[in-house]
Amino acid sequence: MLICCGLVTLDLTQVVHALPGPNEKVVALSQSATFGGPAANAAATAAALGVPARLVTAVGSGVLADVVRSEVAAAGVELVEPVSGDRAEGGVPPDGTSGPAVSTVLVTAGTGERAVVSTNAVNRPAALPDGSLLDRVFGPRPKGRDEGEVRDRERDVLLLDGHHPALASAAARRARAAGYVVVLDGGSWKDGTDDLLPLCDAVVLSEDFRVPGVPVGRVLDAVAELGPSFVARSRGARPLELLDTGARSSVHVPVVHEVVDTLGAGDVLHGAFAAGVALGGPWTRALEEAAVVASRSVTFPGARGWIRQSGASSR
Repeated sequence: MLICCGLVTLDLTQVVHALPGPNEKVVALSQSATFGGPAANAAATAAALGVPARLVTAVGSGVLADVVRSEVAAAGVELVEPVSGDRAEGGVPPDGTSGPAVSTVLVTAGTGERAVVSTNAVNRPAALPDGSLLDRVFGPRPKGRDEGEVRDRERDVLLLDGHHPALASAAARRARAAGYVVVLDGGSWKDGTDDLLPLCDAVVLSEDFRVPGVPVGRVLDAVAELGPSFVARSRGARPLELLDTGARSSVHVPVVHEVVDTLGAGDVLHGAFAAGVALGGPWTRALEEAAVVASRSVTFPGARGWIRQSGASSR
């Protein structure tokens, strides 16, 4: 089982020849609307790879929220969200309602590069992590965790993307108590990241991730010093950097001859990595397999086009 806790969005994507300049209007080559967000795309990736996936997030209300729920279900992902009686972290919009977070995405044809504008989790509060919500996510309260080394076998995994930090922190603590492996998608340093890192077993960082006050060359070391035994960092088409229990290495990224769309490639990497860990793979092997899946994903439009058009590979 993989539980993904974090952000879901409604992605409005348009493909253009080139990004518009100031006061310029361009005509899109194509457009689409579907769900996105790091945790949501990761959950859909895992489900496509045959790992049962559960998404814990705040979707919101209204017609657009219903579209998101429908598409998440169609992706084979179980959704757990706050109920109306749960108190929300960060406050509630004045009218008491809120649709899903919306991301506007422009993809440049020919290069696959994307520009994204999103509200993320701002004014899209998740419920405060009381016992009722956590019980719905993890089941009955666990009796305790064996703090020994994680064994090479099928296991339960919690993947966090750093959004909704109060919920993420509480979920990580419950997951550790239940014997889950806790993985962090380190897309960027967010409020609460310093609290989450000591609760994580493994962290996969983006190339843009920075630790405040730490030089770029020491990012992996700085993260590992906060607790995770395995830290990796993606670098686009270049090999991923690894720090596994103090030992440095790298993972090859397959060559992609035609990039169609890089949207969500990092989410796919994290979801495939977490799925590999859930299936019992060692850290490095899980990351090697994830790099193959993520590289294939950029040859199709959208974060999940590789699922629809080429089919997910079996493990």
